Amino acid sequence: MRYSLAEIGRLISGRVHGDPDMAISGLNGIDNAGEHELTFAVPPHLDKVDSCRAAAVIVPPGQRRYSKPVVVVDNPRLAFAELLDVFCARPKYRPGVDRTVSLGEGCCVADTAVIMAQAVIGNNVVIGDGVVIYPHVYVGDDVVIGDGCKLYPQVTVYEGSRLGERVIVHAGTVIGSDGFGYIQIDGRHRKVPQVGNVVIGDDVEIGANSCIDRAATGSTVIGAGSKIDNLVHIAHNVVCGKNCLFVAQVGISGSVTIGDNCTFAGQTGCAGHLRIGDGCLFAARTGITSSVEEGAFMAGYPAMPHRDWLKVQAMRKKVPAMYKRLTEMEEELARLKQLLTTAE
Repeated sequence: MRYSLAEIGRLISGRVHGDPDMAISGLNGIDNAGEHELTFAVPPHLDKVDSCRAAAVIVPPGQRRYSKPVVVVDNPRLAFAELLDVFCARPKYRPGVDRTVSLGEGCCVADTAVIMAQAVIGNNVVIGDGVVIYPHVYVGDDVVIGDGCKLYPQVTVYEGSRLGERVIVHAGTVIGSDGFGYIQIDGRHRKVPQVGNVVIGDDVEIGANSCIDRAATGSTVIGAGSKIDNLVHIAHNVVCGKNCLFVAQVGISGSVTIGDNCTFAGQTGCAGHLRIGDGCLFAARTGITSSVEEGAFMAGYPAMPHRDWLKVQAMRKKVPAMYKRLTEMEEELARLKQLLTTAE
């Protein structure tokens, strides 16, 4: 697949500076792009534009003149992402239900949906237009899968779950497994039935091998536009707002309410029954033990304002020297006490 630089400029609404007829055959990162490929650069990497091997580079406006052709756009990262969809189109599949699929009673499957080999679909399942279900997916009874969803191999969606439109679920993820609910009776753990469900909003993406538990009652909710990385666990009755980010190995305990546009960096953990305000940011490995007001930037365990955490980390480096000084002071004090005792 080849496009001229002029065609690329039109695709991303950019201004071409250089040969508009130059042929571009692919895309690549700025360090690996070849002589027929297009790349992008943003600060602080603009100094690589002239020295890289790429045929042309997408750059932001208001910088400087370059020795090779460039396409100027307001957001080079976004433009490059849009071009990846053009140059690296995903495979298209013929709509239909494979003959090896186990399809339950009372299902409503759109004519444009694709259900691949060995998938198991329960009873009364609704599958919308353009849905793609890969091999060995399990979809339980009474599940609704909205238009344009994509479920990769080995995904499990338990009964009663609701997926909005354009939801992407990567391999091995489990949606709707029982929440971790028990009552201790006479030293034994009695299971509390988990009879709620999971509701996933539009445009959510869930990485591989993540788990979202069904609610004990009501719904565990993931708001529209939120993105969940690999190996993330979201427990029962969590209600997450829109456009949140959960990075790898995050764990959110039960009944936490999370506002819109929050980010949980890798290995962050959150205790149960807390409230997290809109727009909060938690650095990697933060331990959230109490509710957090909107707009907070937190780090450390237990979670504290990021600025305070930085001070603590700086002080930790001084601890060995402080300990040595304290030991010397104790030895000096002991010597002085001995001298006083001798003098008496």
